[in-house]
This record gives sequence, structure tokens and C-alpha cells, in this order.
Amino acid sequence: MDAHEVNRARAKLALFVADVFASVPRKDQRAKGDCYLRGLMLDGRRKSIQPMAERLSDGNEQNLQQFVNQSTWDPVPVRRRIAERMVPLVGPDAWAVDDVSFPKDGKMSVAVARQYCGALGKQANCQVTVSVHAVSDTASCPLQWRLFVPEEWAADALRRRKTGIPDEIGHREKWRLALDVLDELAGWGLVPPVVVADAGYGQNADFRDGLERRSIGYVVAIRSDVTAHPHDAVPAAPTWSGNGRKPQPRYRDKPSSVAALAAGYGRQAFTEVTWREGSRGPMRSHFLALRVRPAGVRARRLAQAAATAGDGSWDGVLSEVTLLVEWPAGAEAPTDYWLSNLPADTPPTELVRLAKIRWRIEHDYRELKHGLGLDHFEGRSWAGWHHHVTLVTAAHAFLTEQRLAPKADTADSPSTRSSTPSRTC
Repeated sequence: MDAHEVNRARAKLALFVADVFASVPRKDQRAKGDCYLRGLMLDGRRKSIQPMAERLSDGNEQNLQQFVNQSTWDPVPVRRRIAERMVPLVGPDAWAVDDVSFPKDGKMSVAVARQYCGALGKQANCQVTVSVHAVSDTASCPLQWRLFVPEEWAADALRRRKTGIPDEIGHREKWRLALDVLDELAGWGLVPPVVVADAGYGQNADFRDGLERRSIGYVVAIRSDVTAHPHDAVPAAPTWSGNGRKPQPRYRDKPSSVAALAAGYGRQAFTEVTWREGSRGPMRSHFLALRVRPAGVRARRLAQAAATAGDGSWDGVLSEVTLLVEWPAGAEAPTDYWLSNLPADTPPTELVRLAKIRWRIEHDYRELKHGLGLDHFEGRSWAGWHHHVTLVTAAHAFLTEQRLAPKADTADSPSTRSSTPSRTC
């Protein structure tokens, strides 16, 4: 946005800030929040504090630095209010789980480490955060974030103290962080219609099991080497000799990779599906939906644990899900694979639409990073990073509201119930 557009939106922004920052106790802090959001939305190559302050007529670098890096305001209630506003507005068809990386120099920025950096496509020095987004075919927004703390930071008392990582925060795998976010959002009264995720999460049997235990439907990508049995495969127990423990039921045949299962049906079994209108016309490809039973040591142990949780016995049957496979025209073999626990009668067209809906969060990340400076934060502290990410999320939410429904009503909050907006914002 240019300066004219930002100034024209200031009255609406003041109402937005009064609502989502109602939990921030001090008027001067809310005013700084308004200023920071305008700095993020204003055109400019760099969205770190110094250049933003220089571009704003009321920008004060010292005040903004203190507000983001030293102030003690809690970002969680702000993010909660943003999520409460945005979920009904977006009307999501799914929630997307993903992670995003921020390349960093040095080793003293909070949670930075040499790890896989998606932004660079290789191992590099970076921070990684897990995010959950509400997505539809027309809009999306981030709902919550978790900064990934690498193992090397778990016991590094010096760096933890210097960056202010809370004592209770340690190393936790990304898939566990994603489930933690879903639990937190559920505590706010927000439940996903369906969860979608890339293979970094979908490949993990524990992640899929975590969704299943929470009664959350999913359509998640997997790699071609995931193994599975056909849905009609039946386990059988070898004859017991009468000595020792009775043998556990087992499937007679070894599982096949999903690539082998799909290829065995031949191209003629795949049906053309159109899932949305793209910038160059309809988006379409060829798909096949199969019922399968994911295999592997971890899948078997999870199935057994679930069956015997109530002191029951296990018959050796693995859970049945849908395997969705894409075989594009011109490709020599199938290229993409997803697993879904949605009802078996879910139409393939709906499975495809959900499998492909993650494209929306790529739009999110482009705007969050390149337009709003998500990865431009130059501070090093835990609190500063979370304040900045929350403010960027707020700016993105405000812009999304203006694009979708500038006059839309939102749920009551302490600030929206007041007839007079705060003069400080």
C-alpha cells in the first residue's frame, strides 16, 4: 500500500487495532501497535524497524524497538482474537499445517541453527516455525505459530538466557508442535473442518494417528515409498503349537509401496478431475482413489496400541484409509500421493480439491514475507520474535478483511461492544 492508501484506511485500522489489541493494557502500547501495522503495510523494500520508522510521519524508532523487543505485552490473546475474527470470515474448507524458514546469519538469534531451510532449498543457518492456516479457495490466514527449538538449544543455558526462551520451552518435533497448535485452537473453540499437510507431516504415522485420536479428518501428502496393504487383505495368525505365547495375527503378503499399488491399476483406471479455475484456465489432472491399509512398524504399533488401550485384544487389522494418487497427462508414472481418513464415500473430486487447496498458503507466505516483512525481523529475542510475528499476522488479517468484506461484522469483543473507539489508536 502507498501512503495515500494507508492514510485512507486509518479509521478502519484504528477500529481493528482497538479490537484485536484489546488485551494489551496500555493505550500507548496500542498506539505503537497501530503505528507498527502501518509501517508493515506501507510500501518499502525493508520492513525492519529502522526503515519503517523513517517512512512513517509519526514513526519513532526507539519507541517501536521498545514495543517489539522489550515490552511485556502477551501476543497470545492478540492472536486468539485475530483467529476468532478470521475463521468465520474466511469460512475455511480446511486448515493447512506447514512450516516456514527464515535464513539467519550468526548463532545468537533465538532458535537459529543449521538445518533444512525451505526458503533456500538446502541445509543452512535459519529459524523454522510451524504454522496452521485457515484456507478456502478464495482466502486464507495464519491462525497460530510455534517457533521450532532445535535440539542444540535445549540445554544451551547461555543462549537460552540471552534470548529469553522460557524455561518450559524445549526441543519438540515439528509434528508435535502442529498437534499442540490444534489443541490450543480447540481450547479457543476453533476446530478444523479438515487438516491438510505436505509429506513432511503426512509421512509421519504418529501425526496421522494424533489427528485420528482427536477425531480430525485429514488429507495429507505422502511419499511414494510409503507401504500399504490392499483394503481387502486379511491378517491371519499361524497355528499355535500350544507352547509359549500365541502368535500375533499377521498379513500373509508383504505390503507394497503406494507407487507400486497405484501403477498396478494402469493409466486407464485414472479419471480426469478439475479442482479449480487457475490463472490460465481450469486446473485438471488424472486421479485414482483406492482404499488401503498403511503398513510399517510404526503404523502397526499404533494400531495395536489403540486396539488394546482398554485391555482388549488385537486382531492384527490395520486401519483403512483412502489413498489418492495423481498421474498427470504426459507423465510416465504417478507423481503425487495422499492419504485421507475421510469417509470412504467421499467423492474423489472433493478429495482432490482438498489435496490441492494448500496452494492458498503459498499465497499467504508470499504476502507475509515479501509484502509484510515476516522474515525481516532483526531482533534476537524470543519475545521480540513472537511480537513481530503477531504484528505481521495482524497486518495480514486486516488486509484480508478489507479484500473480502470491508463491512463484515465480527464476533463481539470488549472493544467492539463499545460505541466509542479508543482515541489512542
